[in-house]
Amino acid sequence: MEIRLSPSDGLPIYRQIVNQVKYLVASGRLRTGQELPPIRSLAEHLVINPNTVVHAYAELAKEGVAISRHGSGTYVAGSSTKRPSPRAATQRLAPKADSLVTDALHLNVGLEEVVELVRERHDLIKPKMKS
Repeated sequence: MEIRLSPSDGLPIYRQIVNQVKYLVASGRLRTGQELPPIRSLAEHLVINPNTVVHAYAELAKEGVAISRHGSGTYVAGSSTKRPSPRAATQRLAPKADSLVTDALHLNVGLEEVVELVRERHDLIKPKMKS
């Protein structure tokens, strides 16, 4: 599992880990049941505090992307894992949409271009999730 951190990204390190793991799962590079790297191992590889990885893995579990098994490790969750209701999922996405729209406005990118970009990314990632 390859994760790259960017200190200048503006996102907290734990959130960068969460986002990248979610992308790896969505793109099919990480599959249901696959074990994520042990906390200490990933922390050493990324040269960060292990507590940051603990925080990231806890967030992944909270979001239903991973399952932590005490003494065994953290694994990519399967489709049987409880997912949020459509309303809760939409509420969870709202801040990300706000951020995307704000960035687009600052970059003078129109709504139609943003929607097209989201469609392109969706079409790129979704087929990989089905395999």
